[in-house]
Amino acid sequence: MRRAVFTIVPLIMMPIVLAVTLTAQPRLTFDYHAIAKRLVRQLGLKPGERVLSIAHPGVFDDLIPYIRYEVMRAGGVDLGVVEVLREPVPESFDAAVLQKGARESRAYYKAMFRDVDAAIMMPGASTAHPAYQAMQDWLKDDLTEHRGRRTIHFHWVENGSAYPIAGQPLPSRPEMDAHYQRALLQTDYQALGEIERRFAAALKTGEVHITSPSGTDLRFRAGDRPANLQDGDASAARTAQGRVLVDHEIELPAGVVRIAPIEDSVEGVIAFPPSQWDGRPVEGLKLRFSKGRVVEITAASGKDAVEAELQKAGTAGRAFREIGLGFNPLLAVPQRAPWIPYYGYGAGVVRLSLGDNTELGGQVAAERGQPAYVRWNFFTDLTVTVGATTWVRNGTLQ
Repeated sequence: MRRAVFTIVPLIMMPIVLAVTLTAQPRLTFDYHAIAKRLVRQLGLKPGERVLSIAHPGVFDDLIPYIRYEVMRAGGVDLGVVEVLREPVPESFDAAVLQKGARESRAYYKAMFRDVDAAIMMPGASTAHPAYQAMQDWLKDDLTEHRGRRTIHFHWVENGSAYPIAGQPLPSRPEMDAHYQRALLQTDYQALGEIERRFAAALKTGEVHITSPSGTDLRFRAGDRPANLQDGDASAARTAQGRVLVDHEIELPAGVVRIAPIEDSVEGVIAFPPSQWDGRPVEGLKLRFSKGRVVEITAASGKDAVEAELQKAGTAGRAFREIGLGFNPLLAVPQRAPWIPYYGYGAGVVRLSLGDNTELGGQVAAERGQPAYVRWNFFTDLTVTVGATTWVRNGTLQ
């Protein structure tokens, strides 16, 4: 199970000013029918394909009947819903009992899911739950079988899907829901796929150079490493061609290209804004990389916190993991009341990560017996150049 840690990068550092508005806030009315149609449409079901949903009790329950109906309407076979254990669990539950139960159930779930062609991970379910892990085991098998098994990750209600910018509060949950529903339903998936394929092709031909006003100056090459395109295509034909695990896990809303570069090619500096490491504040942090590993840490304050987190992470903690570049204009950082929507999939947002990158086809793996460390760091002001072409300038997709 991966342990993700996040760094949020501000657009502008400013004091927080709270304005109180006494007007009632309109609430979003979910269009469950349209959401279900979009999810099933992206699966590109063939007649007879078997579809399962993995859901958390009480979360988006009203959507489930629509999904099941749309699966049937598209000619698929509806296998119903498997529910994960409701969380949070009662305080009286013994953690050791839960861990043992999860380990034992995973193998039985895998046997149950043998004939499942596609699954939808509903909001509230996650990769930490044994039912989804069992489905993920089949996805890993499919890297050699090429049968086209796939899952849709539809999990926008998770707390980790949205990230604040320093000095700016996150929008309310209804505002986020409206934003994500609009992106899911209104994205031009053909155009998104076209620009993502252009970027992926460019990555094979030139050196990537990333800079920022605060001192980031990083270079690397991707070569023939597989690029993961999250363009919303969850069809069997597409996923059967997948080269890495995440090619079989389709995110909706969509919008990012991810790649683990050739480790030895990563050279230079990443400059961070005020951030948090090991649960403590850090100012003026710069990490210098040589051959893909952190070789120098400098900070105005909090250097010991960075050292502590990376020490706990093991060898993978000091390794560059991946770059993710967002392309979806409907998930871009808003000009007014800015925040970072849906895992940084918005146009111009850059994610520079540390840690285990095996799910992307990289060579950085967690030490035996240690959970896989992953730290996502989001940037909204970078310039990204591939060869002679600038794709992002100061946080704006060109």
